[in-house]
Amino acid sequence: MDSSDKRKGKTAWSQSLFSSAASEQRWDEEVKQLFGNNKVLLSRTKNNRGAELQAGVIIQRRAAEHCSNGAQALLRAEYERAVVCFSKAVTLQPGQPQLYVSQAEALLQLCDFHSAAGLYRRASFLQPGAFDDRLAFILYMQGQCLFDQGLFLEALQAFSCAAEVKPGCRIYEVKRLACLAALGRHDDCVQLLNDWITKCPTSDLHVLRARLHKVQNKTLQCYRDVKLALQLQPACPHAAALLLQLQEASEEARLQAVVRAVRGELREALCLSSVGLQNSPEDARLYLFRGTLYRRLKEFSAAMEDLVQAAELTEETGGGLEIIAGTKSELRDSLKEEVKFQAALTFNDFAIQCSCRGLHAEAAQLLNQAIEKEKSQAALYLNRGDCFFRRGKWRLALADYQQAEEMLRPDDPAVKLRLGLVHSTLGSSYFQNEHFQEAADMFSLAVNYSPSVGEYYGGSAKAFQSLGDLRGAREACVCMLILDPSSSQVPPLLMNLFPGKNAADVLSGPEGQAAKVRLMERIRSWRSSSDPQRD
Repeated sequence: MDSSDKRKGKTAWSQSLFSSAASEQRWDEEVKQLFGNNKVLLSRTKNNRGAELQAGVIIQRRAAEHCSNGAQALLRAEYERAVVCFSKAVTLQPGQPQLYVSQAEALLQLCDFHSAAGLYRRASFLQPGAFDDRLAFILYMQGQCLFDQGLFLEALQAFSCAAEVKPGCRIYEVKRLACLAALGRHDDCVQLLNDWITKCPTSDLHVLRARLHKVQNKTLQCYRDVKLALQLQPACPHAAALLLQLQEASEEARLQAVVRAVRGELREALCLSSVGLQNSPEDARLYLFRGTLYRRLKEFSAAMEDLVQAAELTEETGGGLEIIAGTKSELRDSLKEEVKFQAALTFNDFAIQCSCRGLHAEAAQLLNQAIEKEKSQAALYLNRGDCFFRRGKWRLALADYQQAEEMLRPDDPAVKLRLGLVHSTLGSSYFQNEHFQEAADMFSLAVNYSPSVGEYYGGSAKAFQSLGDLRGAREACVCMLILDPSSSQVPPLLMNLFPGKNAADVLSGPEGQAAKVRLMERIRSWRSSSDPQRD
């Protein structure tokens, strides 16, 4: 027999081995053709088919018997025997989902949740969706037992499986959250809560997330969640209790910061005030205090940010005054005034720093903002006048100095010195432009404000000389000779006004003696009026 015949034979045998009902009929016909009506062979073939049918019936009968025995064992609370019986039934008929369920229920009575869950999974595979509720409950019970034993990671896995079987069931998610919290996985807890809050925000969820933030020392996020919880439920007692705790911690940090600031420990005070703001980020007093600290540390940009925030909170809310005893409206008004004052001081200090660096224009702009905040502070006008003076804007400087003079005592030394200088500078400018009368007037005012400055008398002498007022020029020259004899202006003035005389002759003469008496009286009077200790 060649290879092709062999292959044909194998194919025929394979076809006959895995034959269908039609092929079996052909097989019977072929047998009859080969062996005729041989009863022995024909009876054996029929008996094989009957045996198969009889075996199936026997298996079903035995499986039903085991199932019945298992049910009776359950009734008698013989759970271990019931498990064995149902296991035998499953072995005989593995395609029956109810048998897995029965065995699983017997295992549940033995608290074997793991095995019961595995059997329910097999049943669900055979009949998808029919046993999801029961499977999820079994996984939940397994997770709860593990949780009670302190096996939080295993419990988390069980609760997670339950949540997968029945997605959207909040109790399983809550149990997952409890496991994550017990494991210290607070970030995962927060992420889980974020998902819940996004889908359905409630005050309880915000309070729960606030507590988690508090455990993580994220007090700012804790405060925000507490406020959101109170917006959703104003009478929420848990949120109110948390808010009170945060406010008390904030107040404690503020008081400690004040103590440190008094000691001069500004950086430590700054850190404590920041801690206070994390616990109570809507407390205007803390922003004001921290802004003041930043100003004293010369961090002016940060200071202005805090002061602006304090001003906004004072306008929009209670500014954190709900935890302070007293009349709330009065405290708010006082706080507003203090915020304005500190803002003006910050602009002023920043302007001084800019001016020291030669940024006089920028300094003037900052002082403009300071004056807008606090128009009653003479020092701001003096400082802005100084900026104008350094930029050569003497008229603007004079206006600011005069404004300060009106607000302060007219004999304030700081104002007098500045007014004397600016009048002298204007006098020199007029003199150079040959406006001699205006120059003489300016130098006379300069002398009135600062009678002890010899340079002013020199300018006055030249202006009087140019106007032809020799008497006034000579008296001014004598005063300059007394106050500043080494000035380069003295020799030419003596030569022009006192020809042929030296300084000693001029001072010893009657004209010099009279001028000296008037000068000393003027200086004495000026010093007396400028003495801060006088009544």
